[in-house]
Amino acid sequence: MNEIFGNRLTAREAKNSFKSAKGYRKSCPDDADVDYNVRLRKNRTLNDYMGVVDIRLEGENEEQFDTEKGIIVSNIRMGFGHYRISMAMASAAYSMGYTPYWLDLNSFPKTAATKIITKQNDLYSLGSRLSRNPIFNKLVWEPINYTGFRKLTYNASDLETSKLMAPVYQNIPKEIPVIATHAWPAQSALDAGMKRVIEAIPDNWPMALHLAEGAIHTVQTHNSYLGYRTLNGFYGKKVLNPIPEDQVFYTGHYIDHELVSNIEADCKRRMDRLTGDKPVRFLLTIGGAGAQADIFEAIIHFLLPYVIKGKAAVMVNVGDYRNVWDELVQKISGLKEHSAEHFENFAEAAGFANDALDGDMTGVHAFYHKDIFEAVYITNLLMRCCDWLITKPSELAFYPVPKLFIRRVGKHEMWGAIHSAELGDGTYEIRDIGHVLQMIYLMMDDAGLIGSMCDAIEKNKSIGVYDGAYNCVKLAVKR
Repeated sequence: MNEIFGNRLTAREAKNSFKSAKGYRKSCPDDADVDYNVRLRKNRTLNDYMGVVDIRLEGENEEQFDTEKGIIVSNIRMGFGHYRISMAMASAAYSMGYTPYWLDLNSFPKTAATKIITKQNDLYSLGSRLSRNPIFNKLVWEPINYTGFRKLTYNASDLETSKLMAPVYQNIPKEIPVIATHAWPAQSALDAGMKRVIEAIPDNWPMALHLAEGAIHTVQTHNSYLGYRTLNGFYGKKVLNPIPEDQVFYTGHYIDHELVSNIEADCKRRMDRLTGDKPVRFLLTIGGAGAQADIFEAIIHFLLPYVIKGKAAVMVNVGDYRNVWDELVQKISGLKEHSAEHFENFAEAAGFANDALDGDMTGVHAFYHKDIFEAVYITNLLMRCCDWLITKPSELAFYPVPKLFIRRVGKHEMWGAIHSAELGDGTYEIRDIGHVLQMIYLMMDDAGLIGSMCDAIEKNKSIGVYDGAYNCVKLAVKR
């Protein structure tokens, strides 16, 4: 890879990009000539909600590709973020009459794609855990996530590596459009000859990591649009050739149809609960890396007396990390006695979320699901029945629910909180425990805070801020 959007790399930089890919070729299976006979199966969790059909390599074939109304949502499992964005795309596509096919490059055992992504995911998880150390965070982790991934040379390396992931696409009809929620699925789809590829870029900090020349790039914010259009800062202070205007589009936030279509009703429920003197509902989403364990422990410890008094109710989703909840129960006295565990039974957990829309809620409710789809999607269902979402400013920063942002994990996430705070649907990023607890107390004491955020969310919807997933689908199916 010598050029990216007409910006030429030095011979040394190009050589290093090949060197990185060569390392993966040595450690991963060479499956370029393997005939992957893909199979289609209804997704056990998401098919009922948004018609998702999985693309797999094992099991029976239950479906046939629909080349007229099918859309491939291609992703990787690295944390929950890319899965969550993919669900938004699938939900929007299904609401518009299309069939979403789910292609996770990290779900094909023994392929080069899964080997590479697993290695990278292990490194990222390790970095997230180590980021609890302020010295490591300042000197290593934040610079990597903020400036390292921004460099054009990083993209050159990825473009070579992604070629190793292309074989899984070989028996997929090339005319079916692809919406990729990470650069690797987009790059490998292009390498495999897929004819129309959309890359839905996450976050609000432009980085070369997310480039896939030949794809249509979409972004959620105007800030990102200008950053990607000019490739500003991607090669130090050098002024680069821009991305052509027909290859990058502002779409708005990537949000599920179920959430967007119910914004007004859910905001009204929040206001009715507050004026009706009901407990204030908090939803905490906790990742498995444990980078923010101290903050969540302090939050739950602070809220528990208010839960006992009927002033607050708490929902905690630990995703697919049961150990996170077990550790919280051990550390927080009285938590076990005042908690209900919604573990593994997704139908029961989804029923709880639905009943809570118009019903009462008290106590603490914990959610854990081993299945990755259940672990991610239950947060989507719980968002509709919560008053406040407490989260780091990652992909959830763009969702239409009042939000309190705690300490980020990676400096690139900083811009998600800034964007949300300026839109009025979330707080600024609060990095220390004392000020987080101060804000939580205000959220219980001052109904005007949630009222102003609900007003902002409804206004944002009226001007299309949350229409990004629909717009990505429109771009994908445009012939």
